[in-house]
Amino acid sequence: MAGQQYHDASNLFAKAEQDRIESNAPLAVRMRPRSLDEFAGQAHFVGPGKLLRRMLEADRLTSVLFYGPPGVGKTSLARVIANQTRSIFKYLSAPAATVADIRSMTASARNTLLASNQKTILFIDEIHRFNKAQQDVLLDDVETGVITLIGATTENPYFSVNSPLISRSTIFRFEPLTQEDVVWVLKRAAEDNERGLGKYNINLEDDAAAYLATMCDGDARKALTALEIGVLSYIKETGSAGVQFNIELARQSIQQKMIVADKTGDTHYDLASAFQKSMRGSDPDATVYWLARLIAGGEDPRFIARRIAVCAAEDVGNADPMATVLSAAAVQIAEFVGLPEAQLHLAQAAIYIACAPKSNASAKAVWEALSDVNNGRTIQVPPHLKDSHYKGAKKEGIGRDYKYPHSFESGYVKQDYLGVQLNKHYYQPTNRGREKNIGAYLQMLQTLLQHNSMPDSGKDK
Repeated sequence: MAGQQYHDASNLFAKAEQDRIESNAPLAVRMRPRSLDEFAGQAHFVGPGKLLRRMLEADRLTSVLFYGPPGVGKTSLARVIANQTRSIFKYLSAPAATVADIRSMTASARNTLLASNQKTILFIDEIHRFNKAQQDVLLDDVETGVITLIGATTENPYFSVNSPLISRSTIFRFEPLTQEDVVWVLKRAAEDNERGLGKYNINLEDDAAAYLATMCDGDARKALTALEIGVLSYIKETGSAGVQFNIELARQSIQQKMIVADKTGDTHYDLASAFQKSMRGSDPDATVYWLARLIAGGEDPRFIARRIAVCAAEDVGNADPMATVLSAAAVQIAEFVGLPEAQLHLAQAAIYIACAPKSNASAKAVWEALSDVNNGRTIQVPPHLKDSHYKGAKKEGIGRDYKYPHSFESGYVKQDYLGVQLNKHYYQPTNRGREKNIGAYLQMLQTLLQHNSMPDSGKDK
């Protein structure tokens, strides 16, 4: 009896201590949702009938990995799950945790499960920061269900988390909150008397809420922080019993818009992909927008210039050879001038490529040729094409039968350049842009051959 009383008293003391900490926490922490009904966003897996909600309703939650940008509710949803499943919630920050910390928590979870049949949710923030050994320590306890792991990461788990751990987990990808989601979160915080700012009698104007939602770019934490700063600073300055939170106050309460464009993660490659696909798709408006996103996000201008150069050769090619010239100039300017001036040249080259006629005939030709080289039998250079500029070459018959094209009236003569055993046509020019002229010229040569109208001067070189 005495032991039980001591245990109850300890729990009450711990709860009181936690309540005091949370009452002094930032608004974004105090307003964390307590149930799925209070959770904003991620309807694609939290909404009615969706996978995560079904798992919770069936009480069959497996270990999961939450993957997405900051401020979209990964930690909050983990706490909601712990509340709904009546599990003990344990938190670890991967950058600060050791193998000993992991073993201690899994041992505690095992003891709790054996003593009271209560499950433990181990939430590991930034799990991609764990090394292989740390991730491997989790495997057995995840496999046997001693712990239910919820790992949160801002990086693609398929690249940053061990395959054995991924195979034991369900991955949920979080998307940035929509503007409507963030506005809903702000209004709930402004009206909540218990955890929010309701006691300050706030009139949060619609355009002010929309401005904060736009500037935070889907990060609810940032929006709530701005709301709290605006309200508390307004009260301190005016001493007013009510707060008129208008758009001017909103502008004064949030920093310059954060542009998410990390240089190593998914966002980096997603933006680069959108940029290149917009050029390929002949959309100059989308091209310059994604270019601006890359520039504003601090991307290296040389990286941008390289993507432009690749697109010029791969997607425009001989349909407009000037695209390669402009892209080469953009590469040089990006190298020697840098930003901000180089943004003008990058935009000029990128928009030119977006508006140029498209052909990947040259790219397809080299891809197919490389495939034959790598996968087929290697053919020998025909004797008449071999280098004959050395003593004894002619004696061996090297270069003897080579026909010098300029010795013929049309500057062209039929001879085997590829080896008769291959006999393939790699380059198939399109009927677009300048490549149309190339195709016409090649067709003209074929016509001359068919009519035998090319006189042979009989001169070789």
